Amino acid sequence: MKIKIHKEGKILLLSTMFTLFAINLFFYFRFPHFPFMVTTILSALVLLFFVYFFRNPSRVAEIDDPSMVIAPSDGEIVVVEITDENEFFGDKRIQVSIFMSVFNVHAQWYPIAGKIIKTWRNSGRHMMAFLPKSSHENERAATVIETPAKSQVFVRQVAGALARRIVTYAHVGKICTVNEQLGFIKFGSRVDLYLPLDAEVYVTVGEKTVGNETIIARLNE
Repeated sequence: MKIKIHKEGKILLLSTMFTLFAINLFFYFRFPHFPFMVTTILSALVLLFFVYFFRNPSRVAEIDDPSMVIAPSDGEIVVVEITDENEFFGDKRIQVSIFMSVFNVHAQWYPIAGKIIKTWRNSGRHMMAFLPKSSHENERAATVIETPAKSQVFVRQVAGALARRIVTYAHVGKICTVNEQLGFIKFGSRVDLYLPLDAEVYVTVGEKTVGNETIIARLNE
């Protein structure tokens, strides 16, 4: 099978290949025996990790119900609860949070079709993304989507302990659809969803999700 590399990782992968080639060339001429064999094996493992991390699988959600909220990312559900959302709505919402390890696909998809009505970024810390307070204290990027039926879904991309860059393709006024990528977070992170209180949630804590495939909830539209 052909492995697709996400565009956010191509430059990093090429620079890593060049750096590892230079290191191995040095060891080949200076230490042509056991040390060179060790660096070659380690270089291969590093390249395999980067290829695996920046993989970009093709996923098409064949769902004809516009009220369905689809998982924006791979990972594990770590939060399903009613909480106070004070960053945009200023009221109570259902929070569903997905934690991504370094072994998950790190692209994010739009969880529902609609219009982007607000985006913003916050600088912050880089604590472990599975901790509850990481949603409010870590570096993060937020996107609010309004559906054609006027429901609003808030998606927050949260950096983790290793993540140092959050990429978001959303901008105000954009008409987004499912099967379209929202962005990418590099090296361990989390995605929060804030849904209306009358949404019917289908996932539970501990459940694994597949981005752009797993059904999270249905909005009451």
